[in-house]
Amino acid sequence: MPLSLDWIPARTPGRIPLVGATVRLEPIDPANHAAALFAASHEIDGGKAVFRYLPYGPFAGVDDFKPWLEQCASSNDPLFVAILEGETAVPKGMASFMRMAPEHGVIEIGHIWFAPSIQRTRQATEAIYLMTRYAFDDLGYRRLEWKCDAQNEPSRRAAERFGFKFEGVFRQHLVVKDRNRDTAWFSILDGEWPVIQTAFEAWLAPDNFDAGGRQRQSLAALREARM
Repeated sequence: MPLSLDWIPARTPGRIPLVGATVRLEPIDPANHAAALFAASHEIDGGKAVFRYLPYGPFAGVDDFKPWLEQCASSNDPLFVAILEGETAVPKGMASFMRMAPEHGVIEIGHIWFAPSIQRTRQATEAIYLMTRYAFDDLGYRRLEWKCDAQNEPSRRAAERFGFKFEGVFRQHLVVKDRNRDTAWFSILDGEWPVIQTAFEAWLAPDNFDAGGRQRQSLAALREARM
């Protein structure tokens, strides 16, 4: 679709908190976040599962993790955030806005990891919703990207669950940890966002969960019903 003549470039993300009902995203603060984020990322198997497809980690200890986190905190692109549980305010993951091209209205969310204790939970879904809503509704982007190692099946399933459309695989795209990485590309466009947004909000609503915290309707089913 060609741009209209009144196209206004998007804005770059700010270092501000994004607050939801079950989770809070805030700028990285190594002094306050390092110990908790290290513990969250290494909850099981020494962090091998969390960092398997990321270009860094696992880390030997918090003394190795903190200098890396300080580099994250000083970066503007990627712009990293810590993901905190809403009730406890304990950091349980990280994500970033990256590869920003506001003049074209394109931005990516990446470097996403969640502690095993909140993977596939309402908190994890709401974190992605908050970032997506911020990109489209507040910053004015027209394309939001998600990329991952083509072998990373959990990330590919997550992208599609959240409403990103698969666009293909870039073969021999990167070398990560001394091995080839083919990269799977996904995106959401601004014209697709209203339907995806209402499905997110319906899924996150308290009445979509039973007394045991189990979902009554899946996110995919809610989205398909609105399409």
